[in-house]
Amino acid sequence: MRPLLIFLVCVGIPVLLHGHPGEGIVENSKGEIFFTDLKQVWKITTRGELKLAVPGVHTHELFLDADDNLFGEHLWYNGEARNTWGHYVWQLSAEGTLSKVIPDTEGFLENYSFVRDHHGRMYWADRSTGCQKVARLNADKTITKLGNRCLHNIRSLSMLPDGSVLLVDFQDLKKIDPLGNVQTVAAQIADKKWKSSSADNQNSVMGIWSDKKGNLYAAVSSASVVKRFGANTDGEIIYRSSLPWAPSGGLVDSRDRLWVLEYNPFNAVRVVCVRSSQEKQIFTP
Repeated sequence: MRPLLIFLVCVGIPVLLHGHPGEGIVENSKGEIFFTDLKQVWKITTRGELKLAVPGVHTHELFLDADDNLFGEHLWYNGEARNTWGHYVWQLSAEGTLSKVIPDTEGFLENYSFVRDHHGRMYWADRSTGCQKVARLNADKTITKLGNRCLHNIRSLSMLPDGSVLLVDFQDLKKIDPLGNVQTVAAQIADKKWKSSSADNQNSVMGIWSDKKGNLYAAVSSASVVKRFGANTDGEIIYRSSLPWAPSGGLVDSRDRLWVLEYNPFNAVRVVCVRSSQEKQIFTP
């Protein structure tokens, strides 16, 4: 066993919290699964075949619209001499045609998001002030800031079927309903001893999602577990990643199976499909 891996196992830290792995994993209407490994996007067919879907793209998030068109980003660094970043937004149509929705642009993506409601409105974290808010791009191109309370360190966002925004505020799981009311679903779901965010722990909770029954889920990467939050629970562990893996995203598919996107300290990515308590299938690019 290599020295770095020995250290990680011995101290019980299977993840690199300084980095930010991809969270993007989605299911289309055919039951096909798409996920990012930060180098490309992969597809798992309904027959369990792993196929390259979009090559050469560095995207953390993915979005599927009602017509099965897949969206993502490509972000790149222009080198130390220029010390600038660039990006574009791509679309893979349901028929398999790849195109650019936003052309090559200098800097980071702004006022555009892969978190969208059924009206097509986009949502993202506005961290421009100490009183952070969730911003929404409306149909008329105006921007509305949501929430009747300040948020402190918005991490991940996800849309719920009723139009509420599910989000991670440092390590608290919260919801903003369509009227703007902020509710804490569960507090400090990663570590009760962490009172404030730091460079080491700010990605302790990553991807969040829901299922058809109304349960909420969170990939608690710092603890290498997935937690489920029902109507009457403070959160139960339903999945544990094996060392040195940790979860960064997930979903519950149309057949009620849990899919977990995982990463490890060596920048590898894999997806685990939990078919039953005794049966799991692992997909590794």
